[in-house]
Amino acid sequence: MMPSTRRHRLRPGWALGLAVAATSTALCMSVLAGWQRGGWLSERLVWMAIGVVLVVGAHLLPALCRSTPLAVRAVGIVLWLGCMVGASYGHATFVLLSQSHAGELRVAAVAMPGVREHRSLTVVMAERATVTTDLAAANARRCVRDCPALRVRRVSLVARFDALNAEADDVRRQQVIDDRNATRRETLRNDPVTTRLAVLFAMPSGRVDLFAGLAFASVLEGLACLLWSIALLPHQVSVVTAAIEAVAANPPDPPSPDPVVTVPETEVTKLARDIKAGLVRLTVSDIRRHLRCSQEKAAALRRQIVSSSP
Repeated sequence: MMPSTRRHRLRPGWALGLAVAATSTALCMSVLAGWQRGGWLSERLVWMAIGVVLVVGAHLLPALCRSTPLAVRAVGIVLWLGCMVGASYGHATFVLLSQSHAGELRVAAVAMPGVREHRSLTVVMAERATVTTDLAAANARRCVRDCPALRVRRVSLVARFDALNAEADDVRRQQVIDDRNATRRETLRNDPVTTRLAVLFAMPSGRVDLFAGLAFASVLEGLACLLWSIALLPHQVSVVTAAIEAVAANPPDPPSPDPVVTVPETEVTKLARDIKAGLVRLTVSDIRRHLRCSQEKAAALRRQIVSSSP
């Protein structure tokens, strides 16, 4: 019977420790989320205080309202649901912000090729169209006089046209590289598990991040509520539960007969002799003081002496 009782006595301690750990974790998440949510220092402090109150209310209201009247419990359930929603919202904010910060660190840790400055493809193609027009006009002119200058202009326009074609191809290649780098940054910025879940369920990564944050928050809040409810169980319930477990583990022994309390004859004789000698009066208080015994025993001795006297 003793090992079972000892195990039961240890359970509230473990539940209390886990409850404190869960609440501390939730408080840290709410404080960090409140700090990120506010702008001014005063706003951040208020957001942090709101998060702390919501977390404590969500964790302790079920245990505190357990033995209250029905009307108080109904109001407590409504407030508890509000605290759960508010605390879960703050925790989801923390999860999303932390994932964003982690993604930025992953992007910064990977070396990316620098973006080379280049003109817009639209500008290059517009200049190419102008050169094409000028080249067509030069080719259409007939050489009457100053033929060398016209040939030089034609060659210059052809060279300019080729250079613009090369620049356009280079801009297109750079755009492909930029798109590839942007895709790589986006992949590194997203959580790896979230990315795979998004592909698996055909959902946007942001929505998967939100659902994951809410799931983590709900599990943490529910676990903390359960642990506090166990840790704050009344002592009487613990004692009764321990007794039931002990009986279930070990069959009870057959009841033994109640012992019969008998007063030794020598003690009654000695007390009667002291009373006759005048050392003590025949009262319960004097007998109790003389023998240094309990009041019940003194009363029993007095009754025996009175019944045995003639």
